[in-house]
Amino acid sequence: MLEFKLKDRVMTTDKPAFVAGIVNANKDSFWKKSRGGFSLAKRLIDEKADLLDIGAESSRPGSHYISEKDELNALIPLIRKIRKYSDIPISIDTRKKNVMEACVNEGADILNDISAMEDDPEMGKFCAQAGIPVILMHKRQNPDIMQNYTEYKNVFEDVQDYLYSRIEYAVSCGIEESKIILDPGIGFAKDLTGNLILIKRIGELCGSKFPVMMALSRKSFLGQVTGRSVDDRLSGTLAADLYSVMNGASFVRVHDVKETVDTLSVLAAITNI
Repeated sequence: MLEFKLKDRVMTTDKPAFVAGIVNANKDSFWKKSRGGFSLAKRLIDEKADLLDIGAESSRPGSHYISEKDELNALIPLIRKIRKYSDIPISIDTRKKNVMEACVNEGADILNDISAMEDDPEMGKFCAQAGIPVILMHKRQNPDIMQNYTEYKNVFEDVQDYLYSRIEYAVSCGIEESKIILDPGIGFAKDLTGNLILIKRIGELCGSKFPVMMALSRKSFLGQVTGRSVDDRLSGTLAADLYSVMNGASFVRVHDVKETVDTLSVLAAITNI
């Protein structure tokens, strides 16, 4: 059984990784079927997601950041509806401390920050005081220009060095190491080769001392490999997620919860026989 400690409870799963269902509370995410409100969240809960990852600010390549007010207007009513239906753990995809604080007050459990707490200097201390876990992701620049920055001396070492620096920062803010999750930022200022190298070596990331979330679902690198459009990348997603989990990933962030749960359930049955 896999366990992960939240503020005042413990997440558990019999699968080899936690499945985070994606709910984009915006109109600008790269896959239209991930855009939705409570009806989408309810379906993913019913499909046995272990947690929901909710965001209102798109971070697809070429997207632009939105205001704090717009984020709150999208997130707070949705969290309230979810909390009336379920106590499922919720991670919030935001870079803003005030947004995260408001969401925690409504029952959110985890910060998922694509800036690894760089964009808001108050975020780290808030998360430490609130006692919530944090997901720290690697990227370069902002989403609207990040794909202009895909050249690395050594993509794995550069990503790892950055994440080590953000781990050090998080701990300096008072966040417990046991509450840190890493995300290599697949698709964020990475070209195809960089993405594939990071997936291949994911079990080595930061000495395998921290749980890793892989957010691969239907991304463009899968289209580059398969020639498939975003609507036809489920098989590629499942293959990449399965490889990642078999090599050490503890979380997969996905659009297709039912199919991912089935895939990981089969993997668990085979490995546990």
